[in-house]
Amino acid sequence: MATLGNTVLTLADWAKRLDPDGQVPTIVELLSQTNEIIQDQLFMEGNLPTGHRVTVRTSLPTVAWRLLNQGVTPSKSTSAQADEQAGMLEAYSEVDKDLAELNGNSASFRLSEAQAFLEAMNQEYAQTLVYGNSGIAPEEFTGLAPRYALSTGVTGQNVIKAGGSGSDNSSIYLVAWGANTVFGVFPKGSKAGLIHEDLGLVTVQGATGIGTSRMRAYQDHWQWKAGLVVRDWRYVVRIANIDISNLVAESSAADLIKVMLRAIHRLPSQTLGRPIFYANRTILEMLDIQAMQKANLYLTVGQEEGQRKVSLRGIPIRLVDQLLETEATVA
Repeated sequence: MATLGNTVLTLADWAKRLDPDGQVPTIVELLSQTNEIIQDQLFMEGNLPTGHRVTVRTSLPTVAWRLLNQGVTPSKSTSAQADEQAGMLEAYSEVDKDLAELNGNSASFRLSEAQAFLEAMNQEYAQTLVYGNSGIAPEEFTGLAPRYALSTGVTGQNVIKAGGSGSDNSSIYLVAWGANTVFGVFPKGSKAGLIHEDLGLVTVQGATGIGTSRMRAYQDHWQWKAGLVVRDWRYVVRIANIDISNLVAESSAADLIKVMLRAIHRLPSQTLGRPIFYANRTILEMLDIQAMQKANLYLTVGQEEGQRKVSLRGIPIRLVDQLLETEATVA
């Protein structure tokens, strides 16, 4: 019995992708997700080849009222700098030339495989945007969760605890995207977004068969250089410790609208950036149910470009499937 390869497509893989008429079918993407945070994130070119250096004000100068014939003491403000690194997310696709050209539809076959790579890259990026930690995995950039991991300290002022315990918690994030608040970054001199290179026919080392064997294959290269810059920590609010089991059972559940309203008031301003809420499917489902069960003046549902849009006091609420339901309790 032949063993399916993990890195290359086999004839068995090919057979599973053909309709009875021999054409490449439209695949039902059961593994696809919705991570709308990627669509909302603003991007800027970094000022470093490895990311972006941020300068923030740390103190204001001293000022004083003056009487005639009296002077005032000169003073100054102070500032500090921090470097935000970008990461490089990459992948290669290699398909045996003869395999791809079966039935003369190599272009359709390669496009089908490319769609899977696009989805995988999007999911990995969204996961890193929330949970990435360059302190543990230096190849990544640091996402939102590690920056707001405690309810103490400076950023802890913007961590709201929703009463959950155990390890079945999730979070809602309120992010105000803007050039002076929170934005994505790509390294200086590089290109923004996901880059695809069709490397065409190349000779590669076979993953199976005789050792050090060679074969002709169609090769594609995928690369995404990106990072996250939180220029002003006050413009991200994390609602943590949302106990999912309690929420679904509607027993001792977090009052989602109440904690989201509290989050809005943690923002210094709603005009400096574009504030947007992010939550997973379970939380959005229960938010709908909670809003239905009581008089609600804040949650609104409308249509935008043919899509159902939900907002709280005018702030959009978006779906992010990569937000886990297995988060530990934030202390």
